Amino acid sequence: MMTTMLRVILIIVSAGTMTLIIRKIRKAKMQIEDGIFWVLVSMMFVIFSLFPVVADVLAHMLGIYATVNFLFLFMIFLLLMRVFFMTIRISQLETKIKELVQQMALYQLEQEEKNKSQTGRQDTEEDGHGP
Repeated sequence: MMTTMLRVILIIVSAGTMTLIIRKIRKAKMQIEDGIFWVLVSMMFVIFSLFPVVADVLAHMLGIYATVNFLFLFMIFLLLMRVFFMTIRISQLETKIKELVQQMALYQLEQEEKNKSQTGRQDTEEDGHGP
């Protein structure tokens, strides 16, 4: 069973988190996809706070004695999942960056070769030996 103090703290922290995330999204300082996760987590904790029976039932279904322990375990699980998916996303972004750097290097090399060949033709034409 959750104490009244824990329920009040969960509601205040969740409401504050939702407000902060929505502000960040509106100011374009956070992507909507990232913000949705945090808004949903906050809403879930508000639901657990307003209807503690939901958290109690879930805790007992999972064999967890104290509802507070369930809340901590649930949050740890959500954060681990978030870290896992962010790791995948970072890996994909690193691959894309590497490919872009390689493409830019090839493009710069092509541009340098074009400049050298054009400069070589101009030098030949200026000497009078050109076509």
